[in-house]
This record gives sequence, C-alpha cells and structure tokens, in this order.
Amino acid sequence: MDAWTEVLEDTGMDPRLDRDTSNCSIARTLEIVGEKWTILILREVWYGSSRFGDFERVLGCPRNLLAARLRMLVEEGILATETYKEPGSRSRPKYVITPKGVDLVPAVMGLLQWGDRYRADPEGPAVLTRHRECGAHVDVEIRCERGHPVQAEDIESVPGPAFRMRSPE
Repeated sequence: MDAWTEVLEDTGMDPRLDRDTSNCSIARTLEIVGEKWTILILREVWYGSSRFGDFERVLGCPRNLLAARLRMLVEEGILATETYKEPGSRSRPKYVITPKGVDLVPAVMGLLQWGDRYRADPEGPAVLTRHRECGAHVDVEIRCERGHPVQAEDIESVPGPAFRMRSPE
C-alpha cells in the first residue's frame, strides 16, 4: 500500500485532490521568484551585472518595477547590497548574490536548459553555459540524496511532515 492510499483509508478523503495546498513550497517560491523580471534579474546577476543602471539597460524593465523587484530580492535574502562609489559620484548600492540566491541556480539553469531545447533561435542558444574549470557544457540533472540520477517517471511524491488535508466544507 502506498502512502497516499494510507491517507485515503485513514481519512476517507483523496489526499491528491483534498489536500491543503496553502503550505505548498512551489507556490510559496513562486510568490518570490515567479515573475518574469525577477528571474531575469537573477540571470543578469549570474552574468555579472550588479548595478541598478546595468539591470535597467540590459533588461529594459520599467524603473519602478525594477526597484521593487530588487528590493524584494534583498528583503528575501536572495540578493544583498554592498556600497560602491565611482570617483566624483555619490555612493550607491550594488547587488550581490547570497548563498540563498545561489541555491536558485539549478532552478534557473533548468529553465535555461528547457528554453535552449524548445525555445531557442534556429541558430541555437544565445548563451552557452560551461564549466569554468574544464570548459564542458553544463547540464541540470536530478539526483537522489545517494547520488543516483533520477528520471521524471522515477520520482515518487509522498506526504511530508507538513502534509495536511483540507477542512471538510
């Protein structure tokens, strides 16, 4: 008997359809990074941009929206600010990736990999990702905690410690 069937037998409700999704990690993550400009800001940070003007120039994002997204990324601890000062100018913040932000690299790289496969120009991808040390192409791969490569059809989802059913109406 699988874990979902156990919940069904214990509650009489279908755990796949009647579960409480208010504590879903995917939904909570999308509240932070699920908007186009946010992901594109992170892309530009990984490509080396760090200043508001650089983001504005390369992204073409409206200033107010860019400021709001950068502020949110800092508030969420994904980016941090450091002060820089060019000669003859006032001090300004630059944006740097935090360890929490680095943890998003596999997700964004997964989007890039999917886009390169299904949405790239006929000539190929606009940017190639390579391992700095050896020059080989970088791929995103799912592995279990024991290091085994895992295919999508081999992933099993089971109730976790915060799983709960919706209240009956």
